[in-house]
Amino acid sequence: MSNNKEIRKAPEQEDEVSSEDESSSDDDSLVLEGVVVRNPDVSSSSDDSDDDTEDDEEEEEINDTEKAASMNDSGKRKAQAKPAQKKKRKKKNKDSDDEILHVDFTFCDMDEKYFHGLKSLLHDSSTVYQHKSSDLADLMIENISVGTIVSTDDDEDGNVFGFASILNVTTYQKAPVIQYLKDFCLKDCPVKHRKELEIVLSGKTKRPAGFFLHGRMINMPLEIVQVLQQQLVLDMDWAVDNAEGGEEERKSLDFGAFIRLAPCTPGGGGGGGVHYRFFDDEIFADRAEFVFTVDAPKSYSKEDKQLCNVLVLTKTGHRAAMQDLDKLINGGK
Repeated sequence: MSNNKEIRKAPEQEDEVSSEDESSSDDDSLVLEGVVVRNPDVSSSSDDSDDDTEDDEEEEEINDTEKAASMNDSGKRKAQAKPAQKKKRKKKNKDSDDEILHVDFTFCDMDEKYFHGLKSLLHDSSTVYQHKSSDLADLMIENISVGTIVSTDDDEDGNVFGFASILNVTTYQKAPVIQYLKDFCLKDCPVKHRKELEIVLSGKTKRPAGFFLHGRMINMPLEIVQVLQQQLVLDMDWAVDNAEGGEEERKSLDFGAFIRLAPCTPGGGGGGGVHYRFFDDEIFADRAEFVFTVDAPKSYSKEDKQLCNVLVLTKTGHRAAMQDLDKLINGGK
């Protein structure tokens, strides 16, 4: 199977793309392009006058995407993205020399070369995953049908900027790390939700449940975050339609519920709220059947109190959350 996974998107979701600054070539290797501007010198901020300098900060140039269906060598449904002009400009310190780094993001299938990148992002995202990051990375790589990596074009080093995967609680029920996640969810589950959660995690439901894992560099552009989540949905749909193991495999990929262990910290203000590490987890939480908060394991590497919100979503809730995410990022366009 080809490692490069270009962006898939349903026809009704296609965006209009500006013709200005588009490549004159129809090369299939075109991908989302982000430009990160790094300022090596940092100056202190002053007043709002045009003549005063402001804090140097990272700048990004992110391109909208136009996505069209295509096929790769393995027959897997794909799509390509063409760059279009969309810039976010901030005032720059005229005395500094800017270093511009062009980044072409690609969406790839899981592969062994991404092991260390996956492990690192898992380890950093939450103390829940720290002691199990290697085992989870191994399972996600094995689970190639439903999983996506955000990397860079022609990357031989296995750099991972983001990932998303669904691990079937039935298929991997004998894996110690899946049992660990089940036990973690049930240990402090409120009584009013415990019976329902036990059923979801039992592996005996009509449609399977899966642990919903995703993570990324915290400053990843919003447009890339959205495409990453969209790619996972398209992965699931493609896997169901193209299951090679017959009806049994097809059913194992047709998820009916998702369990997300979302890293967060106390929200403060005495209201008992939380701050999610990843903003899209808050969107998924709004569409969840139920959510409850538990303490995450302690770690010397994280000074603040660590929490974990356990989110249980149906397939319908997950798809509705995806629409909410699209409205948030694209303004309902």
